[in-house]
Amino acid sequence: MNTAKPPKLFAAQEPIFPRRVTGFYRTFKWWIMAFTLGIYYLTPWIRWDRGPALPDQAVLIDLANRRFYFFWIEIWPHEFYFVAGLLIMAGLGLFLFTSALGRVWCGYACPQTVWTDLFILVERWIEGDRNARVRLWKSKWDLKKWRLRLTKWAVWLLIAVATGGAWVFYFTDAPTLALDLIAGTAHPIAYSTIAVLTATTFLFGGFMREQVCIYMCPWPRIQGAMMDNETLTVGYREWRGEPRGKKRVEGAGDCIDCMACVNVCPMGIDIREGQQMECITCALCIDACDDVMDKIGKPRGLIDYLALSDEAAEKSGVPPKPVWKHILRPRTILYTSLWSLIGFALVFALFIRADIDLTVEAVRNPTYITMSDGSVRNTYNLRLRNKHGEPRDFLVSISSGEVLRIELEGQPNNHVIVPADSSFIQRVYVTARPQDPAANADTTALRFWVEDVLNGERAHRDNTFNGKGQ
Repeated sequence: MNTAKPPKLFAAQEPIFPRRVTGFYRTFKWWIMAFTLGIYYLTPWIRWDRGPALPDQAVLIDLANRRFYFFWIEIWPHEFYFVAGLLIMAGLGLFLFTSALGRVWCGYACPQTVWTDLFILVERWIEGDRNARVRLWKSKWDLKKWRLRLTKWAVWLLIAVATGGAWVFYFTDAPTLALDLIAGTAHPIAYSTIAVLTATTFLFGGFMREQVCIYMCPWPRIQGAMMDNETLTVGYREWRGEPRGKKRVEGAGDCIDCMACVNVCPMGIDIREGQQMECITCALCIDACDDVMDKIGKPRGLIDYLALSDEAAEKSGVPPKPVWKHILRPRTILYTSLWSLIGFALVFALFIRADIDLTVEAVRNPTYITMSDGSVRNTYNLRLRNKHGEPRDFLVSISSGEVLRIELEGQPNNHVIVPADSSFIQRVYVTARPQDPAANADTTALRFWVEDVLNGERAHRDNTFNGKGQ
């Protein structure tokens, strides 16, 4: 009888306690963190005067009125192609930077990385650096451990609440919502959204950390298709560092196996083992290794940004390529060209779009009606859009190769007042007299015109008139 225990299919997470490190890349990451968090937390509070009838929040996703405001730009629902274009540009930008510099997005600007860095900073501030946190992890749950952990979790929770709260401010007027949240009168959706985002930020940044990057994010598995031998990424110069060892003997490499690169890694990997899916290219191992090289009197760059092609060249004594040759190559030039082309098209479309617009929907049930005098009438619904910050008087008319008459339901003289920054649906009747050819033809082409009486700006849409001949 086999009494052997079956192998475990799940390995418990090994806690990672990154050591504090200083250097160029760590400082750069601090600046990126401050910049990105500043944008996220402060943007909803920036004001932008658009006029008395429009919101004064600079960046606002107004779901109730189906608008997206970004400073002087206003995106309407039918202009979603702007948002689609920006998403495509974001994807191409990610491909471009990954192809040129590896996972720089993951290492520097990804929200998971930024908030994890912030949470680790709080953890280090309260519990101490790596060795102190390791001792605390292994110690029993006494009063000191409970005090440090509860203090850390409380600060994490405050950050998480601020994170969830900042997100909901993007969807309504921030000062008004803040007062409603404090008074307890905000919509339940606001409270539930903050609760969900608070919980996810607290768990992802405080406890799951590298597990999110390894198991939940798809990008580590996609990046391989974006990188090649010319991509600059964090790597270990094995030809220079090996054989490694703490004792300085003749023929030994520069690596003294101090484990500094491992101890500072937020993913808990050893970069000396080569390229790994878990590596987010944060470059903290470069700072740690350079610091050690300075102390033992060896040249910096044992761990550095390098391409696989350079590693082979350096090993044979050939100088590496200049950085610009790694960055400017067919793949990156293609990505840059596509990115620029889409960006130019979006800017061009933004500047040529009109401030008034209309769409026409013919009422096809029935397709036409015959009046008591024999005239044939078609009915249409016109959606008139006024993108100005004040109400405008629109004149509606038609043009056609045949004689047709137009009448606006409830509007004298074919004029209609469209409120500021809104759309208005107007019922329109087009009639052909019994003797007109359009009354007996199958269809007749016609064009609807709308004119802004104030400045003479015009827009049009084509449609057809249905007669009795169909």
